[in-house]
Amino acid sequence: MKKGNFAIAIMVNFSLSIDQLRSRLSQPLPGRQAQLRMAFSRRAEELRLNPDPPSGARIASVSLILYENDLGWNTVMIQRSTHPQDRHSGQVSFPGGKHEESDGTLIQTAKREAQEEIGIDPEKMEILGQLTDLYIPVSNFIVHPFVALLTGQPNFKPQAEEVETILTPSIGHFLQEENKAYRELVVGTGVRLKDVPCYMLEDRAVWGATAMIMSEFLELIS
Repeated sequence: MKKGNFAIAIMVNFSLSIDQLRSRLSQPLPGRQAQLRMAFSRRAEELRLNPDPPSGARIASVSLILYENDLGWNTVMIQRSTHPQDRHSGQVSFPGGKHEESDGTLIQTAKREAQEEIGIDPEKMEILGQLTDLYIPVSNFIVHPFVALLTGQPNFKPQAEEVETILTPSIGHFLQEENKAYRELVVGTGVRLKDVPCYMLEDRAVWGATAMIMSEFLELIS
């Protein structure tokens, strides 16, 4: 079977079985090894040497949101606005952010951030399960990724201060090998990273923690 056909076959299975996805999320996850497939070399070495996050790490939640249209299943990403103080300025990420004490649970953090950043009604988000948490050294956050099903057709509203663009790629896009690449990226205050594995969305590179989370999700559904 050719790679392109294989991706389509996976999508047909996935599009027919949200219950199966929910079940897989409740079982042992692909975990760190799946994440590391999309980690650049320095990040992989950091995780090898220091697998446990520091005790003072901050907590955050993000949402890998799924919604269906005539072309199949899609997810939602944001390109972050440019801010000098934001270590992830301009990057493509899942909607999400810092856990606040008033949230209560990490799920509520994920729902609140989705509402604030992209205008989704929390009542229309069904949490299907949780992927493996991931520590991000540069911002000192432990990120907890949730997979959420969005009921009904979305009406996105970007938060102007934090979101430059809302992106809605298909899950199938990430399954196609031609949309994976290695790039030299300039991040932060001009730091150059070479040979960074990423998913390409036209001219945008999806890399780092976002790519690592997506990598685990793709292994889960395949």
